[in-house]
Amino acid sequence: MEKKPHFVRRAFLPREVSSISLALLLLAALLLNALLYLYLNKFYNSLGRTETDPSLCPFGHFRMGAVKNCSPWLSCEAINREVRKLKCVGEGAVKKVFLSEWKENKVVLSQLTNSELKEDFLHGLKMLKALQSKHVVRLLGYCEQQFTILTEYHPLGSLRGLNETLRIPKYKSMNTWHHRLMLAIDYVSVIRYLHSSPLGTLVMCDSNDLDKVLSQYLLTSDFHILVNDLDALPLVNRSAGRLVKCGHRELQGEFVAPEQRWPYGDDVPFEDDLMPPYDEKTDIWKIPDVSNFLLGHVEGSDIVRLHLFDIHAACKKQDPSERPSAQEVLNTYRKVLTLLIREVAMPGTREML
Repeated sequence: MEKKPHFVRRAFLPREVSSISLALLLLAALLLNALLYLYLNKFYNSLGRTETDPSLCPFGHFRMGAVKNCSPWLSCEAINREVRKLKCVGEGAVKKVFLSEWKENKVVLSQLTNSELKEDFLHGLKMLKALQSKHVVRLLGYCEQQFTILTEYHPLGSLRGLNETLRIPKYKSMNTWHHRLMLAIDYVSVIRYLHSSPLGTLVMCDSNDLDKVLSQYLLTSDFHILVNDLDALPLVNRSAGRLVKCGHRELQGEFVAPEQRWPYGDDVPFEDDLMPPYDEKTDIWKIPDVSNFLLGHVEGSDIVRLHLFDIHAACKKQDPSERPSAQEVLNTYRKVLTLLIREVAMPGTREML
């Protein structure tokens, strides 16, 4: 008599269970990597990290707020007729700054205060016109005859007030290593832009101490950084043998680069004519100090500093030629951001694999 086949329930062997678990884990890792790629791609695009800015208008024009159309830069006549000063909000060696109003929009009106520095003022205007981009405060108009410049208003002010801003309840959620590292990326992006600008390699000379550097940049309401003061922005042209000197006075302190300090010792009195010129690598020397301020002292910021240790050590090389370019620093910052976001999203995954 023929036997009927028996259907025996077969249990998975432990090795098969382990293989399936590993395959599922690998699949989850691949999916998470894909999501991270999409997130970072969106981060560098929608948050203005691309090289183009759709809000920019053709040269000589501007757009404000939700207005779709571009308007021509305001002329002397338009500024005198349509702009109303509200109050003085700052004053430096070159200009006085007024919070003002134009067609129900808050704007900033800057006026020359020292006629002896009119060349600096006009140089800043020239730079502002030529460098309009996502890295630079938006120019709305100017009047050379009256030494007046009109720019967009940013209520959070300069970077000097970053820590105070982050203590405001509205912005406390931004006080994380992630958002602070993004600000550091913004800062290095500005330096990279200046070093490869349409005009050539420009050096940020108004940067003899940390407080002065921070005062040159604005914090936008959506937490990005714009360079605001371009009065001291000389051009390096190596092919023509042109280097720069930031002013005609002796610079001192650890914040400025070694090549910016008087090289002949205390026994030789400072003479501007004897001071050797230098290049844009002075900006690279200062990046670690500015980034250290931007990173602050929040949970995770020390981990960020650890990942940036090598690139920051390279920025502090005594020989300027051995320091990295701004592009190399920016690439490292972006890699660190990507790495840390991946580690936060996938804790322990490497160990499980």
